[in-house]
Order: sequence, then structure tokens, then C-alpha cells
Amino acid sequence: MLAKTQVCPLHRRMYAKLALLAAGLALLAAAPMFLYPVFLMKLLCFGLFAAALNLVLGYGGMVAFGHATFFGGAAYVTAHAIKEWGFGAGSGLMIGVAFALVAGFLMGIIAIRRQGFYFAMTTLALSQMAYFAFFQAPFTNAEDGIQRVPRPNFLGFVPLADNLALYYFVVAVFLIGMAVIWRVIHSPFGASMTAIRENEMRTLSLGYRVNRYKLTVFVISAGLSGLAGSLKVLVFQIATLTDVAWQMSGEVILMTLLGGVGTFLGPVIGAALVLTIQNYMASTSVPVTIFIGAAFIICVMLFRKGIVGEIDAFMRREWAADSIRKKVELQ
Repeated sequence: MLAKTQVCPLHRRMYAKLALLAAGLALLAAAPMFLYPVFLMKLLCFGLFAAALNLVLGYGGMVAFGHATFFGGAAYVTAHAIKEWGFGAGSGLMIGVAFALVAGFLMGIIAIRRQGFYFAMTTLALSQMAYFAFFQAPFTNAEDGIQRVPRPNFLGFVPLADNLALYYFVVAVFLIGMAVIWRVIHSPFGASMTAIRENEMRTLSLGYRVNRYKLTVFVISAGLSGLAGSLKVLVFQIATLTDVAWQMSGEVILMTLLGGVGTFLGPVIGAALVLTIQNYMASTSVPVTIFIGAAFIICVMLFRKGIVGEIDAFMRREWAADSIRKKVELQ
């Protein structure tokens, strides 16, 4: 009987996760019937971007201010590959991801030699160097950016020029990206990254090559950020300097903090909150940054772990209390 009561909370947690997954998939499928598909696609792109950053920030314990380089750089490369070189949508996405992976390796191999504040400032400095490189590069067209990027058919028969078809394509890529993140988190590699985050010196003393783990998760995060940036190009058909500016890195960090650092869905919820405020408050006379700042202050005051982080902590406390109550009743 005691073993049975110990298993029940685990079963309940598993059923809750399965129900949440089913509800999420149903919501994604039905959402275009109620909301503007382009807004939903923007939300998915930034949700994936924030989730990719969370690999480094939440599970690696590294505050990185350079992810706009991978997001915007992949956007530029994908836009140029599709518009000027005539690549298809799938090939353009892969070229953008390849660029982000290489850029992530080059930035990471320099930045991981530092920790804490120095790591953050190193990524910011390298990101600013990349920003000026893109500004000076002839193919980016400086402030004008790469405009009117075509939407070629995917695999020759999926018409991405249609917003609804493009939406379900973006949903599919988003789910693939989130599946990669989930697999990384729930793997021995993810457990090692958690150990490094909690106590790097002790993990190092156990024989782990900490810098290799850091570099690997940084490169994976960069590649997923590049995938999000490449998707954004297909949605809006433009790549601009805004995507590679340091403000973009700060904005995605804010999304992650609001949703919940170190949680799987927290960054996606944070991205949805920030983009909703930007979209629906832009028509008011009050600057949007005031609304976002107010949301951040409220979150810091009431939800120290972020929205999803606090919900997850509350549910864990409830399940633990329920398990204890059942044990007491059996005694």
C-alpha cells in the first residue's frame, strides 16, 4: 500500500503533462480561427528564440547578451540565400541554422573562458562587433535590410505564400525545435549542465570537462536561435538590423525572465506576454515600454521564479502535501 501511494503522485504528474500537451496541440491547431496568423507565427518564432536562450540562461547558468547575432544573422543569411541565390524554404532554413551554429561556436569558444559578469560582457562585445559587421556588409543593405524575401514552396508542393499554410509549417518547425530542447534537458547531458549550473567547481572536481559542456549547450542554443530567426524571415519577408541589435538580446532575456528561467514552457509564455503587450498596447498614447516594465516589476514582486516557475512550484508543493496526507491516513 505504501509503494502504491508513492507512485500515485508520479502518475498524476505524468497525466497532467500529457493533458497539457494535448491541450497545447489542440490550441495550436485551432488558434488561426480566432487570432491573426501572422501574430501567432511571430509569437512562435520568439517563443522558440526565448526557449533556445533558456538552454544557456536557465540550464547552463550563463547570462548571454549575444544571441541577437544568431537570430538576426541567420535571418540575413536565409533572406539572402532565398532571394539572391534561389534556394528553397527548407534549404534556406538549413543555411541559416548552419551559420548560427558556426557563429555560436566561434563566439562560445571565446566567451566560455570567462564566468558571470565577464561572460555576459564578452558576449555583448562580440555581438556588437557582429552588428557593425552586418551594418557594413554590402549584402545586408544597411538600414534598408533585405526586403521582399519570397516564400518558395516547401518541398515543391506546400504553398508558403498562403498565411495559413505557412502557419502550420511554422508550428511544425516550432514543435521540432521544442522537441530538441526537451530532449537536451531530459538527457544525461542536461543533467550534467544542471550540475554545472549548481556547483561548477564540484562538477569540475568530479572529472567533467566543464568548458566542453558549456560550449556544446551554447552552440545548440545558437543553432535553435538561428532557426527562429530564419523562420521570422519567412513570416515577415524582411531581415533588418533590428534583429541583430543588442536590444533584441535584452528583449529575449526579459521574455525568459517573465515566463520562468529554467522551465520548459516558461520562455514561450513570457514571449507571448511581451508580444501581446506590444501588439495590443501600441495604439495607446502611453509608451509600450511602460507596460512591459510594469509587467516585469509585478513579476519580480509577486512571481520571483517567473509565471510558469511559480505555478510549477505551487503544483509540486500541492502534490507533496497530498502524498504526505495519504501516508498519514494509511498509518
